[in-house]
Amino acid sequence: MRIVKLIEVKSEIGAGTRGASLGIDAIKIAAMDFGSLYFKKLKSVQILTENEELFEPIINHYAKHINAIYKLYQRITKEVGKVLKRKHFPLILAGDHSTAGGTIAGIKIAYPKKRLGVIWIDAHADIHSPYTTPSGNMHGMPIALSLGEDNMECRVNDPIEETIMFWNKLKNKGGICPKIYYNDIFYVGLRDTEDEEDYLIKKHNIKCLSVNELRKKGVSRSADYILKKLDHCDLIYISFDVDSMDPKVSKGTGTPVARGLTEREAENFTSRLVRSPKVCCFEMVEVNPTLDKENTMAENAFKILRKVTNELTSVE
Repeated sequence: MRIVKLIEVKSEIGAGTRGASLGIDAIKIAAMDFGSLYFKKLKSVQILTENEELFEPIINHYAKHINAIYKLYQRITKEVGKVLKRKHFPLILAGDHSTAGGTIAGIKIAYPKKRLGVIWIDAHADIHSPYTTPSGNMHGMPIALSLGEDNMECRVNDPIEETIMFWNKLKNKGGICPKIYYNDIFYVGLRDTEDEEDYLIKKHNIKCLSVNELRKKGVSRSADYILKKLDHCDLIYISFDVDSMDPKVSKGTGTPVARGLTEREAENFTSRLVRSPKVCCFEMVEVNPTLDKENTMAENAFKILRKVTNELTSVE
């Protein structure tokens, strides 16, 4: 039985579509609609955001709002590290996926000598850098950031000096770079990538499990297979982007992609993964109720969240 500490990061400055900052409150509304006491029993810490930066002109076009994301990372890293040092389990609800780099930094600062495995359940690889990004949105960069990867071989952009300065500061957060290694990443549900990302995935032979492969193996066997492949890691962090699920489940996320997981598959798969004692942190991101009807995505997200939490501790 683990002591779960909920961390809320209502940030959306790393996304290109507005509304992800409202996702956590939408999940809370879903919990109330289900008559659940989840958010009463689990007290949370709210990280101060930099969302007001969205009203400012964009200066760093190849890493939008990176100056504000740097400030945000300082807070996330500190809180995640503090929770882990108390031997508690950080369960993170965040807006856009850019904040995941801060989560990883927090884990590494708490356990600098431990090897960290990453299970990235997402339709997207999020392994762009300011030198390769087609959009400039930083929710497409946390894996590259944590790897310390610029991918200069595929360079298409010329970031300004300020962008490069903040990018290097983020890569070296906590004095640790890289924070993760290619052999310690496992993508699940990946199905929407760019050529620059495909280059790195192929070059480094990053482990991937498609939705079809998961279905062929079955949810339980897939989870066991992934955990076995990451058995050489001391700790494992799971990041769950709701766009890993099929838009037929709900379109309440900024970048939906067809042929994803069903809600039941996602629920059973994630809850199976967190049974591993090596899993030290679970994160859920990218619920956007402004793109949804009747709060469907938040309701599905809450079902997954509740089942994951119940595997860790007893919360109804």
